Amino acid sequence: MLADSVARIDQLVDEGAVVLDIGGGYSPFPRADWVMDILPFEDRAASGTPERFSAQTWITRDICDREPYPFEDGSVDFVLCSHTLEDVRDPLWVCSEMNRIARAGYVEVPSRLEEQTYGVHGPWVGWAHHRWFVEEHDGALEFALKPHVIHRRKTDHFPAAFLGELSAEERVLSFFWSGGFGFSERIFLGPEEVDRYLADFVTRELAARGGRGAFARRRFPAALRAWSRRPEWLSRH
Repeated sequence: MLADSVARIDQLVDEGAVVLDIGGGYSPFPRADWVMDILPFEDRAASGTPERFSAQTWITRDICDREPYPFEDGSVDFVLCSHTLEDVRDPLWVCSEMNRIARAGYVEVPSRLEEQTYGVHGPWVGWAHHRWFVEEHDGALEFALKPHVIHRRKTDHFPAAFLGELSAEERVLSFFWSGGFGFSERIFLGPEEVDRYLADFVTRELAARGGRGAFARRRFPAALRAWSRRPEWLSRH
């Protein structure tokens, strides 16, 4: 989790607040009173920081099982869900339950900049086990399935060296919310729509980054020239 986000959460959450960490099993948030994860309490990562939660307030379960979480409506003051929604099979269910049980919260996921970069995790694009791209639009989260074609087509991802150009803040989407938030899945109605979604993002980001865009264009000039001639690209620039 971003250090600045941790500091902001510390300011937002007072001593008496009820805090729930959803999906924090590998690295639970020490301030959390409750943790819910598929991993058991004994398998959590030890941070060395005093923990407010305990074995009695650790809920071991599949967070996508479509069963209501064991909290009353609005009974949680602050809920965290960090680097989890991109992994799970039903992030919309998790979002719906966070909206139901919590008054405010924080979501952190990899940004599309990181998830669409080659070599982040190995000789492929983004993280091997991630299922979703996540974006924020007007205070709502949008989930889009991460397709396999992205690993082969250079038009659809940034080169490996691009990762070194990203700041820690650019590598994630940090999303604070209060009083609820919107969420949806982006549905693609054909391969052409998927192609535009993937490649237009790469083209747009490279063009917007000036020097960094020039650096990336040197690696894939033919691909970018081809996309720059497409009617969809011309209509947006």
